[in-house]
Amino acid sequence: MTDKKLIIIGGGPAGLAAAVAAVDRGMDPHDILVLERDSEPGGILNQCIHAGFGLHRFGEELTGPEYSGRYIAMVRERNIPILCNAMALNLTADRRVTFVSPETGYTTLQAEAVILAMGCRERTRGALGTPGTRPSGVYTAGCAQRYVNIEGFMPGHRVVILGSGDIGLIMARRMTLEGAKVLAVCEIMPYSGGLARNIAQCLDDFGIPLKLSHTVTQIHGRDRVEAVTIAAVDEANGRRPIPGTEETIECDTLLLSVGLIPENELTRGAGIDINRATSGADVNQFRETSAPGIYACGNVLHVHDLVDYVSEEAVIAGTAAADRILGKGGSIVKSLPVTAGDGIRYTVPERIDLTADPEDVRIFFRVRDVYKKVQFFIETDGGEVLVKRAKSAAAPGEMESLTLPAEKLKSLIAGDCAGIRVYLKETGGKAQ
Repeated sequence: MTDKKLIIIGGGPAGLAAAVAAVDRGMDPHDILVLERDSEPGGILNQCIHAGFGLHRFGEELTGPEYSGRYIAMVRERNIPILCNAMALNLTADRRVTFVSPETGYTTLQAEAVILAMGCRERTRGALGTPGTRPSGVYTAGCAQRYVNIEGFMPGHRVVILGSGDIGLIMARRMTLEGAKVLAVCEIMPYSGGLARNIAQCLDDFGIPLKLSHTVTQIHGRDRVEAVTIAAVDEANGRRPIPGTEETIECDTLLLSVGLIPENELTRGAGIDINRATSGADVNQFRETSAPGIYACGNVLHVHDLVDYVSEEAVIAGTAAADRILGKGGSIVKSLPVTAGDGIRYTVPERIDLTADPEDVRIFFRVRDVYKKVQFFIETDGGEVLVKRAKSAAAPGEMESLTLPAEKLKSLIAGDCAGIRVYLKETGGKAQ
């Protein structure tokens, strides 16, 4: 196999959208290679048979396989090569990619640009350190989703779910529809980590209780889960269980929906700067990392709540990578760091690299808490407000964004601005 101009690691929704964008920008599809470690492209969406995808991207409601199918069709229409069953083993800062597959064996290729689109993985029980023995019946929510939707295997019948991320909420409904009894969804935080629509459609519609500020303190059973003990946690004392609030629930299954971690082992191995808040790479508005010519997009960069945003971000990365290869990119005249201010957990991008003729930049961010009424701001380090927007409610489980207009960015090139900050002000207090 010969070297490729663009190598995309990951054939899920991010990698596929990036490949399509690169060809649409003018690249020859034969200069591109998409590496996918699974037996077929599509990524995690192949097991997400519920609806709710594509409302922003396609203007209609699709299931996960239907959404990924759209992009698989686009890739095939453009004759973009995808190598499945290909596991990327190593990446260097000078864009050498080593992978292994049954078709090519152990292979190293040099690329002019690399796009990282490896997605994310679930946090497991081992990361939580929940006391108890090691019985069967403890699954991550995504693992249970694959068993039910693809393998046709029912993990259990009396279920407790720890964590209220979107996958956990979706699986509460899915297990119920398959005949299981979901006894409770416990969330250690005082608010849910999932979308409001999923709380309504997956819990409220089925009468499944959501126990906020609760966690699982003990797993009972030796061969199989027999029960779990849950307890309320003290918000003022490091979310430690409160003695006397324990409740034991008899069940045969515990599903964990306790967070997603971007798959950045390759990224770290290449010496690329990592953002501690996102566990993804530090990037500019083109999604270029600290290693020139290496880009990142999708859940490997930061965990998204909507796949539509994954595709949007992938288009940015694919277009920028193509511009680099085709010599279309402009030279950087000024770089402005973007910092997360009051009430903001992180921003993407973390810096804006300005060319002489900048385009609009959309800054994505998540808030730290739940708020009733807020105002979002982008301002310069000198205190000049560039963008302001009010919103009736904000929560950590839902991505927010603000767009910096090109004319505002152009005005910063000649000035003394050395950075910008995103922050919020409460106008109605925190939601209860």
